[in-house]
Amino acid sequence: MDGILLVDKPKGWTSHDVVAKVRKILWQKTGRKIKVGHTGTLDPAATGLLILVIGSYTRRAAKFSKLDKVYDCELTLGAVSTTGDADGQISYVSDKIPNKNQLKNTISQFIGTYKQIPPAYSAIKIKGQEAYKLARAGRELKMEPRVITIYKIENADYQYPKLNFRAKVSSGTYIRSLAQDIGAKLSTGAYLSALRRIKVGDFDVKDAYKLNDLNMAAVQTEVAKSP
Repeated sequence: MDGILLVDKPKGWTSHDVVAKVRKILWQKTGRKIKVGHTGTLDPAATGLLILVIGSYTRRAAKFSKLDKVYDCELTLGAVSTTGDADGQISYVSDKIPNKNQLKNTISQFIGTYKQIPPAYSAIKIKGQEAYKLARAGRELKMEPRVITIYKIENADYQYPKLNFRAKVSSGTYIRSLAQDIGAKLSTGAYLSALRRIKVGDFDVKDAYKLNDLNMAAVQTEVAKSP
């Protein structure tokens, strides 16, 4: 069995949890260990599109991981988080309430290509170890900036302290870092309080399976459609 499977990852599941579930389905029905991987990590608190690669398609994982992404994002202004999201330790920063024009002008400054500093709590490898493991151990990390592109930010909806928008970004972009950078530019602080991945390249979450609907028949049907 070779192909891809689109899954709508629920909140609270790691990307590896989803991979393990599909591996178990395949093992139970075939009695064989079939390779399964994913093409781009979603944090446990995030939801949305996860592309799984099965069988020989695991060799194509890098191809899918390089595709552009679209996210629905919710930022909370006025505070920061040790992890950049709602799972970290939250600290109050400011009661300053930016107006809509200030928000619009600030957001526009992040459209384009620039060097972004990724969060320490990430799966980026530092000397063979994931950065988040080192950060949890109390290590101070200097994260190297990466060139990323934010193509557009649209559908902005602002009701302080919540700021919602949809962002189309290049592979390698961290929305948690974008949230922190927007908060810093506004002098209010901000963290990512909710995230949903809508698209990866031309693949859309509306075509993805819910975890509760996954079974062998569903996997076979979806994999058969693989490009």
